[in-house]
Amino acid sequence: MMARLGVITPSSNTVLEPQTVRLLKPVADRLTVHFSRVRVTAIADDPEARGQFAVAPMLDAARLLADARVHAVLWSGTSGAWEGLDADRRLVAQIGASTGIPATTSSLALLDALQVLDVRRYGLVVPYVKPIVAKIEHTFAEAGYKCVARSFASLTVNWDFAEMSPHEIADRVREVARSVPDVIVIHCTNLRGSEVSEDLEHELGIPVLDSVVVGVWGALQLLKIPVPRARFGRLAETPASQAVARDA
Repeated sequence: MMARLGVITPSSNTVLEPQTVRLLKPVADRLTVHFSRVRVTAIADDPEARGQFAVAPMLDAARLLADARVHAVLWSGTSGAWEGLDADRRLVAQIGASTGIPATTSSLALLDALQVLDVRRYGLVVPYVKPIVAKIEHTFAEAGYKCVARSFASLTVNWDFAEMSPHEIADRVREVARSVPDVIVIHCTNLRGSEVSEDLEHELGIPVLDSVVVGVWGALQLLKIPVPRARFGRLAETPASQAVARDA
């Protein structure tokens, strides 16, 4: 049977859809991907911007995906990193209660990835403003992870994030790598980090986790579909993905 993955997408995001399709190409004979949007145009620490991530529109998007009888839902957005991981956990629970479909998010998948990689110190690359960066660091500090270096572009318009070139993203990753973290996290699904993350892992000898890649990895766990080796870097070799491969 062909599996179906439903992905909830920020409306102004122009990166995650083509990158998700690209990542899943090796399993296209057993999995199709389907998208639904919620309005997100800016990332800032103010009530209007944070209100974009209310549960109601997320549930509406999930219900639309349920019409396609998808087998898992992924919120391919990183809002849980500053709204708090419990916000994502509540979202996942409510999607399940409303649709009967298992769900995950980019930030919850990142937490899973950090656990299976057995790391504690991370470097962070994001396009966001400083108050959002501080909230991200606080969120993951509460989960037991310390940010030892960060590079952020101080942008707020979500559409603009996609204009950051892979070359600039790679340079920012190299910058935080100087602090020798256990892992480097590119945590924005509208950054083209997946185009450079695997090559940077080989160059730096450090796992580089891009949020689009990590979210898809988490969704594949739910679907019990083995993680492709291409483009997933160290995540294709984790105990979690090997367990999925045995169960599939």
